[in-house]
Amino acid sequence: MEVLAGRDAVHQAIGRELGPGEWFTIDQRSVDGFADVTEDHQWIHVDPERAKSGPFGTTIAHGFLTLSLLPHLANSARRFEGVSMGVNYGLNKVRFPRPVAVGARVRARVTIADATDLEGDGVQVVQRVTVEIEGEDKPAVVADWVTRTYF
Repeated sequence: MEVLAGRDAVHQAIGRELGPGEWFTIDQRSVDGFADVTEDHQWIHVDPERAKSGPFGTTIAHGFLTLSLLPHLANSARRFEGVSMGVNYGLNKVRFPRPVAVGARVRARVTIADATDLEGDGVQVVQRVTVEIEGEDKPAVVADWVTRTYF
């Protein structure tokens, strides 16, 4: 894991891939919980029996569930040290090239795409996060994630 301590370290990391992070298993309990919270109970996510004969052969994670794991997955690939506050600012672009089967393991690779200083000790960081699936050639998510980090 790469540690970025301060704005200068963030700027120096522009263009470098950080990670990969630790593997994380997507389980049915998490998928079901996400379905409950988002009211998205589509059978491809929550009905393992029906999903066996569906297009993926098993239940799959919601794309937005995998996206919501960005903070956890990215934090195992890189860490900002000495932070007083960090906030999500948005997403510039998100794609879901491959679904994640329940039981699969995912991890993140992070590239610092851009960094812009903010007032005080803040920096707006654009991170290209690629969530890869163990044993698959295409990633689950590719997202340009914009955060504001204050040191």
